[in-house]
Amino acid sequence: MDPGRFVEEQVRSVSSSVQGRAIVALSGGVDSTVAAVIVNRAIGERLLAVYVDTGFMRKGETERLSSMFSGLGLNHRIVRASDEFFDALEGESDAERKRVIIGRKFIELFEKEAGEFDAEYLVQGTIAPDWIESGGSLRDRIKSHHNVAGLPREMKLKLVEPLRDLYKDEVRLVARYLNIAVSERQPFPGPGLAVRVLGSVSREDVGIEREACAIVEEEIEKAHAEGKIEALPWQYFSVLIPVRSVGVQGDVRAYGRTIVVRAVMSRDAMTARFSHLPPEVLENISTRITNTLGRSVTRVVYDITNKPPGTIEWE
Repeated sequence: MDPGRFVEEQVRSVSSSVQGRAIVALSGGVDSTVAAVIVNRAIGERLLAVYVDTGFMRKGETERLSSMFSGLGLNHRIVRASDEFFDALEGESDAERKRVIIGRKFIELFEKEAGEFDAEYLVQGTIAPDWIESGGSLRDRIKSHHNVAGLPREMKLKLVEPLRDLYKDEVRLVARYLNIAVSERQPFPGPGLAVRVLGSVSREDVGIEREACAIVEEEIEKAHAEGKIEALPWQYFSVLIPVRSVGVQGDVRAYGRTIVVRAVMSRDAMTARFSHLPPEVLENISTRITNTLGRSVTRVVYDITNKPPGTIEWE
């Protein structure tokens, strides 16, 4: 693949097909950021990048990304909507329903922002694995990606998806060509921590998962910097599962939650193998999580499932 030629082709395509104003759903990940930069080259001030803080973002995410968007020269707006997303998911525990609800809530907010900006088009960073795993035609639905199967049929905005036929490794090539800082950033699900808290979602549980995920990322990146891990995993994170077990905090009985640590190596996200992290690194992660989260978490386990049979994310 020639990333320069791809960018030129997509800029020409967007310039000819998008006649009015557009908004881009910008998460700060490599896919949506590459899509935003390409479309910005094509239509400039007629593009508004919309970042939605759902309340399911990683620790310090919104503040970091706001600075990055400004550095890219993108006309952008941050929408803080955590109350709306938590209210929409109240009592819902089914993984597929959670993704669909989140997708529809995103579109509802994007359509509101589009109306205020007088935009007719919605740009998304959809890539090939998103629509392949979401099913359709002869393909089985593995899981509904919120930007594909979560879209409502009655959506008024016209979709623009410049990366639709690319895989993640190809998107990274384009990101490097465009000199985008997040080119090597690990993937993060569009629904965020809402699908890393299995079952129903509460603010307390998301808070636990947010802290655990930050610890996993920090310890693995530290180990890589110190030479304890030769290469960073493709993706590494934590999952809060609805399982409690007996533990001991000091001399007191505790009955806390279970955190799963997940780290995988992949090229295009279609297949993956679990990472063989050194025991010392796993021990550091476990110790920090249980010390930091106190009696909330009494057990930390490591997921050694490949894809297939598992998926990278748990929901």
